Amino acid sequence: MSQLLTIAAAEGENPLVPPIPELVIGLIAFVIVFGFLAKKLLPNINKVLEERREAIEGGIEKAEAAQTEAQSVLEQYKAQLAEARHEAARLRQEAQEQGATLIAEMRAEGQRQREEIIAAGHAQIEADRKAASSALRQDVGKLATELAGKLVGESLEDHARQSRVIDRFLDELDDKATKAEATR
Repeated sequence: MSQLLTIAAAEGENPLVPPIPELVIGLIAFVIVFGFLAKKLLPNINKVLEERREAIEGGIEKAEAAQTEAQSVLEQYKAQLAEARHEAARLRQEAQEQGATLIAEMRAEGQRQREEIIAAGHAQIEADRKAASSALRQDVGKLATELAGKLVGESLEDHARQSRVIDRFLDELDDKATKAEATR
């Protein structure tokens, strides 16, 4: 290469500067290619780039709108969840109060029924005691009359007399039992 430069320098031409006809033809070809690119290709490229930019901006706007909507829906869900939790706590509290009231009512009803059963039992015991006492008086009276009749040797068949003797005898027994309990 250095030999070419020395030969060209000897001839008086600059090897870096092309000849004028080549320069003119190159310049015309450049203007034609640049004009073609400017008229046909550059508008298509700009059109595609503008569509992409609009699609990207539209996508960003849509994404921002979707994100805003999602955020508002999330806030609504959070509010609904908080409200549902509050409602559940209120219902749980009401159920506990109703349960406590129901338990108190059932206890009171159980107490009332227990007292009724005890009162009925006492009344039944008292009635049974009176019936047993009456039956015992009759049996003791009958036995006492038969025994007295055997001891005396005569029949004590008179019913009025028999009743007076028996009643007096049983009253004396009751008095003795009462005095014995009082001394204890």
